[in-house]
Amino acid sequence: MSVTAVPLRPIAKGSIAKLWIGVALAVSVAAGGAYLGTSGAAVANAGTPEQFLAWNAKQDGVITTASGLQYQVLEEGKGPKPTDEDVVLVGYKGTLRDGKVFDENPQASFPVAGVVPGFSEGLKQMSRGGKYKLWIPPQLGYGENSPAEVIPANSVLIFEVDLLDFKSMAEIQTEMQRLQAQGALPPQGMPPGGQ
Repeated sequence: MSVTAVPLRPIAKGSIAKLWIGVALAVSVAAGGAYLGTSGAAVANAGTPEQFLAWNAKQDGVITTASGLQYQVLEEGKGPKPTDEDVVLVGYKGTLRDGKVFDENPQASFPVAGVVPGFSEGLKQMSRGGKYKLWIPPQLGYGENSPAEVIPANSVLIFEVDLLDFKSMAEIQTEMQRLQAQGALPPQGMPPGGQ
């Protein structure tokens, strides 16, 4: 039996090392690109609330308070900020992480202390004319006690909020008493048009 020899060219010194370095570099770049391209979207939509909030905290302009509320100033307002003793007039849009709108109102009024703790805390960061985006963790929102089917238990609540105006409860009561004295409002406890 005879063996045919195939002539091989000699490999230049260091070529194998360069080849493996090139392969390792290509794999690293591909893996890094895949991770960066999908990790944010995956965490934003499918991760746990804790994973999402940890990821969101690293986004540009997002501020995290000691309680865990996250907010971003979209438009800065001017002047004082509301307190728990105030009633606010706001426009807002509430969504879940997947973008599904669960509540929206261009003009609503309510006491600052009369909403979920995260929303109340967010309002107290704002001044008149301000527009903020709030990310409310479950423990500052509804937690396990969802008020409606459209909001799953332990949801992160995301709100865009415009603080249109606010007044103290005392100012509102004084104004109501003035209007009642003028006959523009029925006395408290009496239905309109009733006796």
